[in-house]
Amino acid sequence: VQLQASGGGLVQAGGSLRLSCQASGFAFDQHAIGWFRQVPGKRREGVLCITSSGTLTYYADSVKGRFTISRDNTTNTVTLQMDKLSPEDTAVYYCAAARDRRPTTSIYDFLGQGTQVTVSS
Repeated sequence: VQLQASGGGLVQAGGSLRLSCQASGFAFDQHAIGWFRQVPGKRREGVLCITSSGTLTYYADSVKGRFTISRDNTTNTVTLQMDKLSPEDTAVYYCAAARDRRPTTSIYDFLGQGTQVTVSS
């Protein structure tokens, strides 16, 4: 089982990044996928989630209107499109999977390694 997050990097405020979560080894189309982020010394927080049927749930109000998520069940990939980035979005971003429910910061079946997003002011 593997969740591989990628696409992080350094971007200036106002810019965009696209993160990908590539899954393998489990029934991807039966799992909701969530994106979470964590700043050192702070608790991990939810960003948003997409269910197996494609329903979006925003965990963080601060990303509404700026971030969106999509999934491709043919390639087992979930994409997090992040626009209008601000320094407050700087964090390590993780993807997590949960079967038949939305993953949370503490409840999930699988968790990928993180990818660093740094937004400079």
